[in-house]
Amino acid sequence: MRHLTPIRFAVISVVLLFTAAAEAQSFKRELKLSRGGRVEIVNPAGRVYVNAVPSTEEVAKMALEVSSSAAIDESDVKITDGENARIEVPETGSKKRVDISLQVPERTTLRITTRDGEVRVSGNLDTIQVETETGTIATDVPTDDLRYSLLWIESRPRFLADFEVEKVKERSAGKFGLKGKFSSTGKYSKEKGNTDLSSADETAKSDINPNQPGEKVGTGSGSDRLTDTEPAPEERSSKERPKKQKPESKTVSLNFTTARGIVLLNVPPNEVMSDLRERPLTTAAKSIIRSGDSVLTEAIRRASPKYFGDYMRTLPPARREPVLASATRVVEEKVETDKQAILRVTDSFNRAIAGLTAEDFDITEAGEPRQVLSAQPVTAPVNLVLLLDVSGSVDNYVNFIRKAARNFVDTVNGNDRVSLVIFNDDVKVLSGFSTDREKLSATLDTFDAGGGTAYYDAVAYTLADTLRPMRGERTAIVILTDGDDNRSFLPFDSLIGAIEESGALIYPLYVPSALVAAASANPNATVDPVRSRYTGLSQKAIGEGEKLAKISGGVYYPISQVSDIQGAYDDIVKQIRTAYSVTFRSATAADPQNRPSPRLKIRSKRPGTFVIVNSVAQSRSN
Repeated sequence: MRHLTPIRFAVISVVLLFTAAAEAQSFKRELKLSRGGRVEIVNPAGRVYVNAVPSTEEVAKMALEVSSSAAIDESDVKITDGENARIEVPETGSKKRVDISLQVPERTTLRITTRDGEVRVSGNLDTIQVETETGTIATDVPTDDLRYSLLWIESRPRFLADFEVEKVKERSAGKFGLKGKFSSTGKYSKEKGNTDLSSADETAKSDINPNQPGEKVGTGSGSDRLTDTEPAPEERSSKERPKKQKPESKTVSLNFTTARGIVLLNVPPNEVMSDLRERPLTTAAKSIIRSGDSVLTEAIRRASPKYFGDYMRTLPPARREPVLASATRVVEEKVETDKQAILRVTDSFNRAIAGLTAEDFDITEAGEPRQVLSAQPVTAPVNLVLLLDVSGSVDNYVNFIRKAARNFVDTVNGNDRVSLVIFNDDVKVLSGFSTDREKLSATLDTFDAGGGTAYYDAVAYTLADTLRPMRGERTAIVILTDGDDNRSFLPFDSLIGAIEESGALIYPLYVPSALVAAASANPNATVDPVRSRYTGLSQKAIGEGEKLAKISGGVYYPISQVSDIQGAYDDIVKQIRTAYSVTFRSATAADPQNRPSPRLKIRSKRPGTFVIVNSVAQSRSN
């Protein structure tokens, strides 16, 4: 038998210990619950996710998963099931977080108590009662017949709803609440007298339609309805009288109490903006609404429903613009011609590849190889927007921002057209597109800094307003900011579709505000490693900056020293100038709108590179 040396035995022991620990950080269990039963969950320090699924069983199965940041087993959680169920994580005084995920049958009554953990509940439940201190409460429930009662006991309300809710009312002892009912079918619309309920779980008053005496509300057959010409039930014989069956309730009741938490009613957490206060629309918000982008417009409606509605009533009827989904493509005519494709070639980090020739490209149409005639660098000018953060975080460092902006204007190619846009609580265009460097520089003396940071709104405004008339041209946005948003109507995720549709390259330069302060105090100082800990970016900003660049095809530049800014400018100019005009022999006529055919495939022969085709048009030499 082969013996293990002490060192090898120790290594294997450590591996086994880590494996055992990893396996012990979660467990699953199947529970049972009687139809229409009640589930109670108590989890002081952790998340609670509950999802309701259809079930016809009198005793339904529930799938429970418990996970933790440390070792955990079933003995750490008190679990009972049957007619009703209870899942409790006892307070231990430790900082160990325990997360609970539970699948329950529909129409279950649910009660959840937690402290600072997030609570997410989805599905068709009967009653949902939640108590938290600071944890977010998010729902995704049917709105056919919804009753709600929301109470904040230690703060002003912070909430977002995908439907119109009643007004917040201030109560005694600094408490705030809102209570009401909503129906997506219009049953409880304000026109029909929508009023507050006495409690969130009040039962429906009557199914009788007051406008048509004797007729039940519903879509059943004629035999299920009563009209005022039919005999009353007491006049029928016992054989004719139908058996009364209690209809299954469709009401969903919400009863939430929180100290300082956020409540989201049918709004995904990733679609929540930075500032949940309802406030008047800004110039940026109004421009975004006028752009007609449905995703961005819907996000603004959620953020400020009252002011959104007021503004929409001032606008003329919207004119529908052609969209890609309804666009028709001309049947490709068989004809030999030369075409010119404008494209970029990048590596896996979205960095442009320079120095390619015709021999580096492989082109096919409908699988048939095509002859590449030439490949030349594109010399056409680029439309550049410099988007500057002038919010309160840089209030005392306006001169720094002006100098950084002037350096960019001086760096770009003389033929490139530059527009200057600043933002804080709102946006302002300092200069439209221009090649006049002196004029651009002069406009940088016309602003002051201060206020909040509506960063996401500023990006959306630039896409929807400044760059919208230039679709089809080469465009790019260079952003100078600290990356942290605190005032936008829009959430970050709502930008993604607009960025992809615009075709604009985005180059975010994220400069920590503390770094600006350090540089202003001593412009020649180099930030040391210890100090850099306090002049860094938030992880949220870093992740969003990287994502903005990636989905647009640009590059993200985290700035750790002031001298990095000029290096980033030089690299950006190089990146945006690196594009190719590739001419090839085609067997079909060019598309009138210069769109690339889905049958056209252009590949780079360089390993690890990718081709992005912007447009394909008839060659000018034809």
